[in-house]
Amino acid sequence: MDDNNTVLEQMEGSRDKVIIRTSIIGIVTNIFLAGFKAAIGLASNSIAVILDAVNNLSDALSSVITIIGTKLAARLPDKKHPLGYGRIEYLSAMIVSGIVLYAGITSAVESVKKIIEPETPDYSLTSLVIIAVAIVVKLVLGKYVKTKGEKVNSGSLIASGSDATFDAVLSFSVLVSAIIFLKSGISLEAYVGVVISIVIIKSGIEMITETLDDILGIRADKETAQKVKALLNEEPEVQGAYDLILFNYGPEKDYAAVHLELPDTMTVDEVDKLTRRVERKVYNETGIALVGVGVYGYNTGNDEAAKIRDYVREIVMAHEWVLQLHGFHIDIPQKKMRFDAVMSFDINPKEGLQILRDEVQKAYPDYELFILSDVDVSD
Repeated sequence: MDDNNTVLEQMEGSRDKVIIRTSIIGIVTNIFLAGFKAAIGLASNSIAVILDAVNNLSDALSSVITIIGTKLAARLPDKKHPLGYGRIEYLSAMIVSGIVLYAGITSAVESVKKIIEPETPDYSLTSLVIIAVAIVVKLVLGKYVKTKGEKVNSGSLIASGSDATFDAVLSFSVLVSAIIFLKSGISLEAYVGVVISIVIIKSGIEMITETLDDILGIRADKETAQKVKALLNEEPEVQGAYDLILFNYGPEKDYAAVHLELPDTMTVDEVDKLTRRVERKVYNETGIALVGVGVYGYNTGNDEAAKIRDYVREIVMAHEWVLQLHGFHIDIPQKKMRFDAVMSFDINPKEGLQILRDEVQKAYPDYELFILSDVDVSD
């Protein structure tokens, strides 16, 4: 696995450089935009433009935190954190989300104040031109940052790119309200500020929710899970791949554990060779490190065992809350039977196990049963 580790380190180094370089571009751009907008907002007495400038500053600060998070996450594993510091990126994303939410709440408070005590704005042609240019700059920046984020699988960059694009829409609303004021004398400044604030707050809440999902752990991506299982099932000895769990310790640091159903005639040496082979295969094809491989024994050369297995499967799968039966093995001389049942989240596992145990025991009263419930963790 040494060659794989070297390639992984090179990929991570390149990824970090892209994130940092893209974030620096975002910082510089947002600081310039914030400066111009703040000057326009103060000169024209426009709360909407000032709030737009504050939003640009929060974007710049978010990029700074993204850089810090990326640097910290790139630290090498140590004894205390043997799987590295990759999840720090999720914590930095949480801080960015908090900044966005705070900016939205502050903007809402200031906008409401302006509705209660309105002030008449005073726009100039120059200010309108600068706002229009800022819209174009934000659109280009948003496209650039999001593209880079998708290329290196950086949630922070993707979110920043989407946020920049949305900022352009908000700036456009400010420009429209300014034109309406110049044409009709109707000031929509404070009300546009409220709309901007609501959008910023919504964005902050969504970012917090998404980051929490990453920290807590979410269901494995269906396409990825099915690809891993397909790779495992390509091996002639594998009768089935079950209980696949995908987890990560930061972006591009994905790990997995799985159970393979193998013929009960295989030797330990044969299982060892198979395990090493599929570990390399899965890593090379998906970049996922298969760190745990369990084994289920599959009865071979026993027609009676096959008949009992098929009948038990019929009993168990008759319940719609049972999604899968696997790991079936029976010792007919010793009168022992074991299998795992994957249950949906529609039933309490203890209740489901009791129902299955009662029904199978009724069909085979002489057998000692070992039934385990598995969680529906992947497709």
